[in-house]
Amino acid sequence: MDFADVGNKIRAAREKNGLTQAEVARSLGMSRATISKLENATIQELGIRKIAKVCDRLGLDIVVVQRRPPTLHEAYESNRAERREAFQQIGSDVLVKQRGAKHG
Repeated sequence: MDFADVGNKIRAAREKNGLTQAEVARSLGMSRATISKLENATIQELGIRKIAKVCDRLGLDIVVVQRRPPTLHEAYESNRAERREAFQQIGSDVLVKQRGAKHG
């Protein structure tokens, strides 16, 4: 699930309805900060019932669908990103060990 996409859809629906974050929050008994974090995909934890309330208020539906397998290109890009991240981590670990050996 792409939470950034969910947040963007919530923001777009809110703006389409001519509502501010504060108005949506107040009508649902939530804080404006919660709505902001939801829209920006920076919220750490928010229960499905609260998300459903926000979506219902804005005229959105929550839909659960079967995930499609990644395309070959998507799988390759994901693997490439994972390898790059692992290499960067290993590289930084080696640098830390080398620096420790020089100073030790």
